[in-house]
Amino acid sequence: MNFGQAIEVLKQGDKVARAGWNGKGMYLGLCEGGGFRDGYRTQDFIYMKTVQDTIVPWLASQTDVLAEDWEFIK
Repeated sequence: MNFGQAIEVLKQGDKVARAGWNGKGMYLGLCEGGGFRDGYRTQDFIYMKTVQDTIVPWLASQTDVLAEDWEFIK
């Protein structure tokens, strides 16, 4: 699927990954905001689950945006 389709999957609460990613178990998910941190309300953001089993905020590269190898993760 393309990047736009991958974003729609994230908005539905599911996870996606690129077929070309070489890290085992890496995927993207959507963290819904609404909580508070340091007195500020959080907003939605896309996160990556890393090989080290941590979650970090994620930003798309131009390659990611133009890719057609996005996959649905169960």
